[in-house]
Parts: sequence; C-alpha cells; structure tokens
Amino acid sequence: MTDFTIASFNVKNLIAADQEYYRFEKYTPEEHAWKEDWLADQVFTLNADIVGFQEIFDKAPLQEVIAEADRRGKASNEDAVPDRNKRYARKAIFRKLAYKDYTSAQLAFAPNLNDGEPGERRPGLAILSRYGFVGKPEVIQEVDPDLVIPFAMMSGGDGGSFRLDRLSRPILKARIPVGKQIITVFNCHLKSKLGEFTRPDEGGQPPEVDLVNYDPVGRALGSLRAATRRMAEAWVLRQLVVEEINKGNPVIVLGDLNDNDNAVSSEIIAGERPFKNYAWMRRHDAKKANDRYSDAENEIIQEKIKAVRLESCEKLFVRKSLRDMVYTSAFGGVFESIDQILLSRHFTGGINQIGEMSYFSVFNDHLTDGSHDEAPYNKLASDHGQIMAHLRLWDA
Repeated sequence: MTDFTIASFNVKNLIAADQEYYRFEKYTPEEHAWKEDWLADQVFTLNADIVGFQEIFDKAPLQEVIAEADRRGKASNEDAVPDRNKRYARKAIFRKLAYKDYTSAQLAFAPNLNDGEPGERRPGLAILSRYGFVGKPEVIQEVDPDLVIPFAMMSGGDGGSFRLDRLSRPILKARIPVGKQIITVFNCHLKSKLGEFTRPDEGGQPPEVDLVNYDPVGRALGSLRAATRRMAEAWVLRQLVVEEINKGNPVIVLGDLNDNDNAVSSEIIAGERPFKNYAWMRRHDAKKANDRYSDAENEIIQEKIKAVRLESCEKLFVRKSLRDMVYTSAFGGVFESIDQILLSRHFTGGINQIGEMSYFSVFNDHLTDGSHDEAPYNKLASDHGQIMAHLRLWDA
C-alpha cells in the first residue's frame, strides 16, 4: 500500500516585498518577512506530499517559503525524531512526527495571462510534488476556440449568447506518479464572487463601486456576470476532467472554487448527482404516458453518470465523522467552504477503484477577516483554511 497526502492552500496574495500587486496594496519588507514566516509554518505543519497553491504572483517567493519550511522541518526532526540507534526509534509515533523535506520535490508554476503592471497584477497557481511529474505540467487559460453558450428566448427564438475566450485564472494540470499509479491533478482558482462591473463609455469608475450611493440592482447584475463567468470556467474544467477519466486516468481536482459544494459551479465540475432510480422516469422518447425507462436502462444510466462523477473529500469526511459543517474561508463575516478536493471514482468505489480516502484535515484556526473584535484583520495570514486529504493506494 502507498499512503500519501494532497493539500490545497490559497496563500492570499504571495508576492515579494515592495511590489504593488493591487492598487495601493503591497508588503513592506517587515510585512513580507512576517508573511513568509507564517506561510512556512503552515507548509511545515501540512507536510503534504502534493500541494496545490493559489494566489501566487511569482515563483521565487514561494520557493523561499518552501526552503524556510524545510529549515524548520530539519530542526524539528533533530529535536523530535530519535536517532535510528535508539531502541524505540521505530515506533509509529516518530514516523508521524517526522517532516520530509522538499529538496527533491518539483514545483510547477502557472502565471496568469491576465497579469498586468504594478497595481494591476493577477495571480497564478502552483503545484508542489514530492513525487515529481510525468511530462511537463500543462497550463490552460486560453479557450480556443471560444466557448459560446447560446440561449433561447422562453417564447422561442434566439436569446443571444455568452462568449468566453480566456479564463480569469489558469488551470494547472499535472500528471503525478504515486506508487504504481499516475494520477492527473488539476489545480484551479475559479472567478471570484466579487461583482464584475462595466465602465461607462465616457470613462471613469463603474457607478456600482460607489458604496455610498449604493446601487443594489446594479451590484446584483455584477454578481450575475461573475457567476456566469465562474460557471463557464467550471464547465471548461469539467470537460478536461471527463477527458482524463475517459482515458482511464485517476483524477483529483483541488483548489478554490469560490463556491461551496452545493453550488452550481461545484456541481458542474463534479458532475450531476444521479437519481436513486430512473425506472420511474418517463423516457425522453416516450410514445405514451407510462413509457418509462426499464430497470436495465436504470442500471446503464446510473453507471454512466457515476463513472465520470467526482466526489468531495469534505463530504466524504462529513459522512464519516458525523460532522455537519466544514469552514475553509472567512470574508466579510461570512464563513464558507469554498476550497475543495474532488476525487474521481478511482478513489470512491467501482470496478476500477485503486484506493480510498482515510482522513481529511482542515487547518482553519487562523481565519481572520476583520469582522470580529477578537479576530482583527490580518492581510499577512490567509483568509482561507488549508485542506488536506489522506489517501491510500492499494497498489494491487
């Protein structure tokens, strides 16, 4: 058997000191040192074999964080892990305490094609793998040909269309050798929930951003635009996922979906949840009222849907542990679970199952967003909790 861990970590705007990433936003050298210190501590605590990072502006600051985590790991091992000559050195507890450094690991970085000048930067993604990669990781951001989503009028006729030519952030696809398997991992960061507003023809700021003159209808339209873009991006990712599964490849999707597990974009990526029984449903080509799918057809439909569906590690954990909620994000006083690790059927059941999830960890004790007196705003930590799935391959 091969046990491994895979984690998702939205680091919240990792960039070097004195670099203006958003308008008026940058880190002083002292702030950057503090952020690097905090991130290194989190990476050390995770100690994950594979990590998908979001909100990485440049590769070098992340490399510095990983190097610092390794320095701390080495010091921790010297303190906590006994010499091999000790008679108790082989006890399982010391394997749990031991930190494995990333000296031989590989780091893939996906810059954002929408990245701009100082003050208008756009973050990318990264995947860190102790197992390295098979081939070169692939960055997907341009949509070629354009994704065109046509609509029809409810009364009939052309209802226009939505066109997507580029994702707001890249998708990073990597093939990772683990045990006797090669697993396709997708790291993503879908369009945020922040409203998308159009600038007036005469120039200047969109009127909806003026919160003193609050425009609820205009801001709702901005949310609609953001959600439409996010769902279109989810469909692009879903297409990539299904292609891999149809090739017979195990798939793991991780990242910041900017939607919880019950939301539309998550449902698009994961695939529809099958009904319990399709035999009660009237056939799509029914010739009479009681013309329904047969029991045999129900089995066919169930298998086709389940074969390409992804399951949320969070939901698997909730069912196992009898917990009722997991939080990974705090923004404006709203606590949500918008970071996900999704598994193909290879890990959750079926004739092609190669392993299973044994545990799911959530590191969210640091969440601060300024909404509570006890938890003042802190831009140097992250407004996301890290999540980590503990997986076991059977290596049969």
